[in-house]
Amino acid sequence: MLKASFFKNKRVTVFGLGLNMGGIGTVKFLAEQGAREIIVTDIKSRVELGASLEKLAKYKNVTYVLGQHRTEDFTNVDMVIKNPIIPWTNEYVKLAKKHKVPVEMDASIFLALCKAPIIGITGTKGKTTTASLCAHILETAKKRVARVGIGQISVLGNLGKITTDDVVVFELSSWRLSALGRSKRSPFLAVLTNIYLDHLNYYKTMEEYVSDKKNIFLFQKTRNILVANFDDEAVRATVQDAKGTIIWFSQNGEIEGDGVWVKDKKIYVRRQGKEEEFLPLSRVPLKGEHNVANVLAAVSATLAYGINLKQIASGIESFPGIPHRLEYVSEKNSVRYYNDTTATIPESVIAALRFFSEPVILIAGGSDKQLKFDALAQVILRRSKGLILLKGAATDKLLRALKTHLSAKDKGRQFEVVESMAKAVELASRSAEPGDVVLLSPGAASFGIFQNEFDRGEQFCKAVNELKSRV
Repeated sequence: MLKASFFKNKRVTVFGLGLNMGGIGTVKFLAEQGAREIIVTDIKSRVELGASLEKLAKYKNVTYVLGQHRTEDFTNVDMVIKNPIIPWTNEYVKLAKKHKVPVEMDASIFLALCKAPIIGITGTKGKTTTASLCAHILETAKKRVARVGIGQISVLGNLGKITTDDVVVFELSSWRLSALGRSKRSPFLAVLTNIYLDHLNYYKTMEEYVSDKKNIFLFQKTRNILVANFDDEAVRATVQDAKGTIIWFSQNGEIEGDGVWVKDKKIYVRRQGKEEEFLPLSRVPLKGEHNVANVLAAVSATLAYGINLKQIASGIESFPGIPHRLEYVSEKNSVRYYNDTTATIPESVIAALRFFSEPVILIAGGSDKQLKFDALAQVILRRSKGLILLKGAATDKLLRALKTHLSAKDKGRQFEVVESMAKAVELASRSAEPGDVVLLSPGAASFGIFQNEFDRGEQFCKAVNELKSRV
């Protein structure tokens, strides 16, 4: 069994520093645990990783191997901790295993060492909102909460400060869940929001993706709890292997057994067979059908943890929302601008377009995750007033889908494709009229033009805020 003392005086390779906080948190954790040497290796250059390196400047026992990977950093060390996005089939991961060097991820180390109870949350969509809302409800109820992996919060960065008095809310991607499958650990309270096609640029099949998602509950004990989306057929099929108690939530009416559901625009709960009305949807500040599901998931999880309904209601009503998810940015010349950069699959864009009754000029597109765009193309043609596309392989697929579904009279329609967010916002603002909405909701990954999806959203906000008022 892994213990924190393992890392003292050890040589550990951090495989993939990256530009988010995950790699930075891992280096910080290793330094605090007394590692003798931390080898950070990344294919990116020192210039590309400048922002991350600056945050690690105070640590003196770090050796940087950048722009390349060396064999000895995987064969002559005590452990390799790989970046979640690096697959287990990577040649250097295989090399380490061949030389009997253990390969871990931040998530598997965290679950092995964390002293506090963990609420783990996953799903293709909604996991960040659900996790953030759960954490806020718990804090409203005066619980000490450790947020882990939510958005850009690192996994290992604050592990040393967590005690048995805390409750951890941990957002888990399928990549991080792959590590839990190997270490055979699941959080005691798990939430599965939904399952859609995603990350098929990483996984060979949808079955592989779902297999990693299952690790959120696969190693639970019978006394543990799984909160699951009854409305999602893929979820219902997947959780058949669950050993713990399943608590369902549904937007589509009453469910059997204990759970949470919506009926007549009100949220209802049932505990130990006792049903009661909880909260009208009108009192929920998060808007959009997809957010109703996130609220139901958070209600189910915090109720299962032992928070009372009054405290849950207070947490929901005071929730401020989170950046980059249908985030209102600004209004210029009676045109409102919204940042939905974390909409990285077509279904998320469809949900965003359905949210607005106003005419929408959509900024979409980017790099490809091997997803399908036919349904999105049809919704865009029906519900958007204008479209600006960001260059990328996913954009090429979306263009083909759009042209397939154009009506006969619109067959000659051209679509603008740009290579910068500033240009996209400029074109959108030019064509927008008072009362319109300009919406960044890409439906694709961000790599190529942007460092990551958060950089994409920040560039959008910057471009909007720099718009000069037009006469």
